[in-house]
Amino acid sequence: MLFKKCCFNVGLFCLQLRLNSIKKLSTIALALGVERTRTELLPFLTDTIYDEDEVLLALAEQLGNFTMLVGGPEYVHCLLPPLESLATVEETVVRDKAVESLRKISQEHSPVDLEVHFEPLVKRLASGDWFTSRTSACGLFSVCYPRVSSTVKAEIRQHFRTLCSDDTPMVRRAAASKLGEFAKVLELDYVKSDIISLFTALASDEQDSVRLLAVEACVSIATLLPQEDLETLVMPTLRQAAEDKSWRVRYMVADKFSELQKAVGPEITKNDLVPAFQNLLKDCEAEVRAAAANKVKEFCENLPEDNREQIIMTHILPCVKELVSDTNQHVKSALASVIMGLSTILGKDNTIEHLLPLFLAQLKDECPEVRLNIISNLDCVNEVIGIRQLSQSLLPAIVELAEDAKWRVRLAIIEYMPLLAGQLGVEFFDEKLNTLCMAWLIDHVYAIREAATCNLMKLVEKFGAEWAQNTIVPKVLGMANDPNYLHRMTTLFCINALSEACGQDITTKQMLPVVLKMSNDQVANVRFNVAKSLQKIGPVLDSNALQTEVKPVLEKLATDTDMDVKYFAQEAISVLALA
Repeated sequence: MLFKKCCFNVGLFCLQLRLNSIKKLSTIALALGVERTRTELLPFLTDTIYDEDEVLLALAEQLGNFTMLVGGPEYVHCLLPPLESLATVEETVVRDKAVESLRKISQEHSPVDLEVHFEPLVKRLASGDWFTSRTSACGLFSVCYPRVSSTVKAEIRQHFRTLCSDDTPMVRRAAASKLGEFAKVLELDYVKSDIISLFTALASDEQDSVRLLAVEACVSIATLLPQEDLETLVMPTLRQAAEDKSWRVRYMVADKFSELQKAVGPEITKNDLVPAFQNLLKDCEAEVRAAAANKVKEFCENLPEDNREQIIMTHILPCVKELVSDTNQHVKSALASVIMGLSTILGKDNTIEHLLPLFLAQLKDECPEVRLNIISNLDCVNEVIGIRQLSQSLLPAIVELAEDAKWRVRLAIIEYMPLLAGQLGVEFFDEKLNTLCMAWLIDHVYAIREAATCNLMKLVEKFGAEWAQNTIVPKVLGMANDPNYLHRMTTLFCINALSEACGQDITTKQMLPVVLKMSNDQVANVRFNVAKSLQKIGPVLDSNALQTEVKPVLEKLATDTDMDVKYFAQEAISVLALA
């Protein structure tokens, strides 16, 4: 067993050694010079490409930056043999990195060298026995096509056609993923004659993993074609994809919907994409509905202006209303993240009549993420309907949640409060929500009191020390005289949280006297929290206050009859170096 363990450790050490060597390959090449790098180092690397994947990955990356180390663009073709070998290995990440490096150095080939050295490499990969080489070839067609002769271009197109109908699904997937990229470098006539037929075939492939990649290519192809050709060449296949039996394909259509909408233009959007979008919003799979819901705002923004409102109110809004009460929380959350943006599109009257009831329903949703997404975007609605209308409609729902019988619901609202305060502004916050924040400080659940304390700190950071001095600090300090010792302790917790944000002046003149007075409290829990508070606010105070006011009180507490009070007082003296 020990022998096996030693062998394993030695193996790891050797691997790391080889990995470090590969990462310093450029240093080795510089030491050898360009001539020996071409004649000795590169042939050695080509012959010994049988190593761990980590080493091969590092090698593939290094070779992409080797042009100057082999003598510049004139000799860049010397890098092709090792990269060709790496482009055929079994591990996907190694192949991808080799293809990335090949694409990079292809730009450094002259047109002549591209035809003499690079294009034959692409052909060899495209006609390789193993699927690994054929998948790698798919990523290289687009980089060499624009710079070769028309004869070679015809050969490249033929190789790409062959790979699109390859027997191996992995190769067809690779071809489908590069279809849009390849279409962009082709002449328009060949896009119509070659690419469209390949697109149609891939979009009807038996493998859904191939069909969904064809949807991605559809965006690129649609942007290349004249408007009059879209209806006959692209739309039949796109309609088919939107109703595909595989939810993954429909998901891809939903995910790319805004891009497709821009590519096909307003007329086709109105006639074809609006019904397709409705169907996606009503899809039987939650993942598809969520992807479509996430695009609602963007889709509506891109609708033709002359009948945008009518399309939204007639076709989109009824679907949105159904999604508000969807059974899947991811769907509701996706919708909540964008639905507020519809208010700027539909205007004040439609927002008040149609959208506000939906916002209210989502504010009361059991899923915290849905509520957060609504509160996070209140500023969109505020711009359209105004703060007063907002306060009459949505804020009562927020206040109702803030006073909910379930403490976890109250906790969720507290966590959103700083965000809400920043959107509504200080005046509106003081008028409507300040009282609520102070009420949380005397909640019967400790987690609520603790969260309310953190909430105050965030509010002070947002609104400033002057606001705190006039609005928050007097109310907090007033709790020091509360008959309930838990509330008196909350005063100390608030002082701990607010001291740094409020600064030295407010802490010394207003907070410190209250803390010192509470050192005489009858409850030991309050007294030892006084010691902890003095330790916490000590760094904010000046040295004179520490010596003349804090030190005597801590020394008195250090002789307290309660063991906990003595312990925390002694600890504070030690930390503040007052001994």
